[in-house]
Amino acid sequence: MEDEKLEQRKDKKEEKGKREKSGFREFFELIAETAVFVFFVMTFVVQAFQIPTGSMEPTLLVGDFLLVNKLAYSDPILPLEGLIVPRKKIERGDVVVFKFPKELDKDFVKRVIALEGEKVEVKNKQVYINDEPIPEEYKVHMMSSIRDQEENFYYYNDTIKENYGPVVVPPGHCFVMGDNRDNSYDSRYWRFLPLENIKGRPWIIYFSYKAETDAYKKTSIRERLRKFVSFVLKARLSRVFKVIK
Repeated sequence: MEDEKLEQRKDKKEEKGKREKSGFREFFELIAETAVFVFFVMTFVVQAFQIPTGSMEPTLLVGDFLLVNKLAYSDPILPLEGLIVPRKKIERGDVVVFKFPKELDKDFVKRVIALEGEKVEVKNKQVYINDEPIPEEYKVHMMSSIRDQEENFYYYNDTIKENYGPVVVPPGHCFVMGDNRDNSYDSRYWRFLPLENIKGRPWIIYFSYKAETDAYKKTSIRERLRKFVSFVLKARLSRVFKVIK
């Protein structure tokens, strides 16, 4: 009788141990699968991006945190992938995140203004594509005055912003500009953007706070702590989940 009880207790302990091991294994597998899924999504599907400067104001503000759709312009790999995640061609007016041609380890965000084969020119702040003025309801000018340009200098002089071109966008490139036209380092200064540098299209703002203009440069522990406090006290909740256009 005693032997049977001991045997039953032993069986219960072994069963409990197996359940605990099974539960731990399931938990570990769940964590591992989640990590793989998140890694896959963040590598191939979306990218988190923070707006560090005011070159895209008022569309995007310093302190906006975005999710970038990395599949927006890529070619489908699987047979039905294009039906599940629709792709589109790059069009004038698209906001894009790209590798800065002069420093490939840096990401920029600008708006596509002209496509390959198109002639682009800026005359007294007005953009012309193929000699026709285009409407730009998204742009702003902080300075109302128009500065004079000297012939042959407007390609290279960083002080000249109101006049540029004309130039024709070469194959495999596009011409991009910031919405904040008087405060944007864009194709007017470093010329054309290779299409292969485009990483994706900003999709949605998942968080936003009123950040200092040079907040991205402040990396000390004290400055990071101040930024963390700002996340709470200076959050712009009205911008959260705003779709970018």
